[in-house]
Amino acid sequence: MSNDTSSLRTDLGRVRHLGSARSGTADNWHMRLTSAALVPLTIAFAWIVLVVTGKDYNGARAVMSNPFVAIVTLLFILTSVWHMAIGMKSIIVDYVHGAHAKEWALIANICFSVLVGLACVYAVLRIGFA
Repeated sequence: MSNDTSSLRTDLGRVRHLGSARSGTADNWHMRLTSAALVPLTIAFAWIVLVVTGKDYNGARAVMSNPFVAIVTLLFILTSVWHMAIGMKSIIVDYVHGAHAKEWALIANICFSVLVGLACVYAVLRIGFA
């Protein structure tokens, strides 16, 4: 263990590789993981949108009732919402100053992400099983 006096990190912090937020690189890792997952999912979702374009409601229902299409759409939605929540959390933690404002912004971020995710999942399931 080096005795670097210019570092503000404690010995325990250096061993655990944790920053001041005590979360290490978990959010960064999750952001990269969702980004990598979104590349093929976005291509597949764009293909689904192109297939559904120009069809009426019954045609769209027929496409969405295919289990593969519904699963890919749900994976795209859930991964996108998770990616959005992590990104907004990073922005809030970095740029919102004040303890109470930061807490309420983080709570609002979670609530909004869950609400958007549930609404989208409900829509896909409703169209797929209707």
